Amino acid sequence: MTLSHDAYLLLSATASVLALVVLIARLKLNPFITLMAVSVALALVTSMPPKDIVKSFEAGLGGTLGHIAIIVALGTMLGKMMAESGGADRIALTLIDFFGEGRVPWAMAAAGFLVGLPVFFEVGFVLLVPIAFNVARRTGTPLILVGLPMVAGLSVVHGLVPPHPAAMLAVTAYNADIGRTVIYAILVAIPTVIIAGPWFAKFISRYVQVGLHNPIADQFLESAPDRKLPSFGLTVATILLPIALMLVGSWADSIATPQTWINGALHLIGSADLALLIGAGISFITLGTMRGFTRETILKFSDESLAPTATITLLIGAGGGFGRILQDSGTSQAIINFALHAHISIILSAWLVAALVRIATGSATVAMTMAAGIVAPVAAYSGVRPELLTIATGAGSLVLSHFNDGGFWIVKEYFGMDVPQTLKTWTICETIISVVALLLTMAISALLPH
Repeated sequence: MTLSHDAYLLLSATASVLALVVLIARLKLNPFITLMAVSVALALVTSMPPKDIVKSFEAGLGGTLGHIAIIVALGTMLGKMMAESGGADRIALTLIDFFGEGRVPWAMAAAGFLVGLPVFFEVGFVLLVPIAFNVARRTGTPLILVGLPMVAGLSVVHGLVPPHPAAMLAVTAYNADIGRTVIYAILVAIPTVIIAGPWFAKFISRYVQVGLHNPIADQFLESAPDRKLPSFGLTVATILLPIALMLVGSWADSIATPQTWINGALHLIGSADLALLIGAGISFITLGTMRGFTRETILKFSDESLAPTATITLLIGAGGGFGRILQDSGTSQAIINFALHAHISIILSAWLVAALVRIATGSATVAMTMAAGIVAPVAAYSGVRPELLTIATGAGSLVLSHFNDGGFWIVKEYFGMDVPQTLKTWTICETIISVVALLLTMAISALLPH
């Protein structure tokens, strides 16, 4: 592949992203149709074989929805039970009492950080968003000021902190020491969350205001305020059950001998999909029948919770289709080639490769995996600590979330924002996380002896 052709692919990708911004944000066209149309146009101008274009888009859409659709559906059911039972109210009231109304953003950032450690971003989001809605309503705090610190906490641990699965991929590729990686990652993560979460949210909430009156928020705000609420312990145990199961799954090889049926069973119940299925099922008991709801009422709640998620699911899938077209057209490889030709420090190289793959594919996990695989052979001779390269790669994998990232559409739809508002809040928040984490990693590298 020639350099000039790489430049053409990069130019085509840039034009496609700009077209999405104009068509969706300025002309107000349907995002799903726009994503599909722009994906097809990009495939054509990059000379993909016409017979492969639809297959590529479908593969990207299906591959994305195979994971995300289940998480959104089950997580929303669990959230609906928390709302109807008053469990979300109970957690919201407890957080408010503990932190005080003036420190609500800090409470939500802490909740996102802790809940996000063992789970993927989307899982943590659907588990915590009912609490964010209820905290915002109870305190009269703008949703941006409550929700943005929460997603900042979730996102930082998703990209930076082992034993999160995405970070563990880079730890393995760079042959880094996991203990030191965790220590350095937390040193970087805490100030990063503070800057991108409560501080940035306080600034941007002056300029971006959204109401709680959207279909998803409304279904999480229907619990009767005069009803006796479930206990804090029972509610927290219910919401933490899927997370505990996922931790068991990640530790399965340490708990039971690999290749045994016990090991297989632990991996099975520890998968995100099955852990959430078990959690949703348990919530029907702890927050359903134990609260006096009949089976018919619980069925009604679970059915009602799915309707508002249809748009989210389609948009996430379309974003996955767009990302797959970028990959199959050769654009992702062109981005990697561009990064490799830049003669810069190894830490900045790891960040840049991950950042460019992230922009092209929309997936932080894919960005970390590809970037670590590309940079690791060079890193062995760089003299830079592999733990810091792991963190730099994770930081790059979070930058500039846009239309091909499922997280972009989840945050947009759940928070009831339009595309410009999402770009001003979520996309900038992700970019702040990425840049601040890079700068802190470089600072630690400069201070440590080589």
